[in-house]
Amino acid sequence: MHRFDIQRLHLIHSENQSLKHSFISFFNDQPPAMFCLGLNFHRETSRMTIAHYIHRLPADYDIGLIRSRARERGALWNDVPDLHFKGFLLRERGRFGAIASSYSSLYLWRTGEAFRNFLVSGRYKVVTDSFGRADIHTRFALDARRGRANDARFIYKQELSIPIDADLTAAFASEIARNHEVAEQQGIVAAIVGVDPQSWTFTRVLLSEQQPAGQGDAVAYEVLHLARPLLDSLPPASAQ
Repeated sequence: MHRFDIQRLHLIHSENQSLKHSFISFFNDQPPAMFCLGLNFHRETSRMTIAHYIHRLPADYDIGLIRSRARERGALWNDVPDLHFKGFLLRERGRFGAIASSYSSLYLWRTGEAFRNFLVSGRYKVVTDSFGRADIHTRFALDARRGRANDARFIYKQELSIPIDADLTAAFASEIARNHEVAEQQGIVAAIVGVDPQSWTFTRVLLSEQQPAGQGDAVAYEVLHLARPLLDSLPPASAQ
């Protein structure tokens, strides 16, 4: 390869690294635009990772086995370091709008490194040994707030596509402000909003004492067990 080509490849690599650093810094630092919009970007929140995977269950699967598994394994997660919470979740066919049954786990990790350690430490192998390898959907947390309620009986998850012509800075600010307001509502244990910058989708996660009241855009999951090592360390809804 010619000297010129080598120099050019080195330049391209440097530019790509710079772009990668700038992208990561958006979530790890406080963008000036956020201050212009009157928002404080909580530094601890900006390091969090939402992770969720789902196992589809056959129509004749004994749901009692899932409930027993959650009881047996739930306590093993109650003291896991760097984990805000893990929900052992169930959607049971014929209940709360579900047309099929599934078992899933939803996490809020304190850092991306904590999620990485979960993968490489062998904890996920326990899952694959029982159910096979599921796709793990991850999101950068934009905001996570603790509500006033304590007993999370249901988790609601909603996906919201960001329009292609949307002003992203304004969209982020709007979602963060909305999450603050939702966390203040009655019966809310915690409210989280994340973003997938590949598909440009917001993910809203709500831990609630209240069971589904009717049809809505959010998918309702019954909480079989909520491990919550660091849940109470989240900033309260009233914090700015």
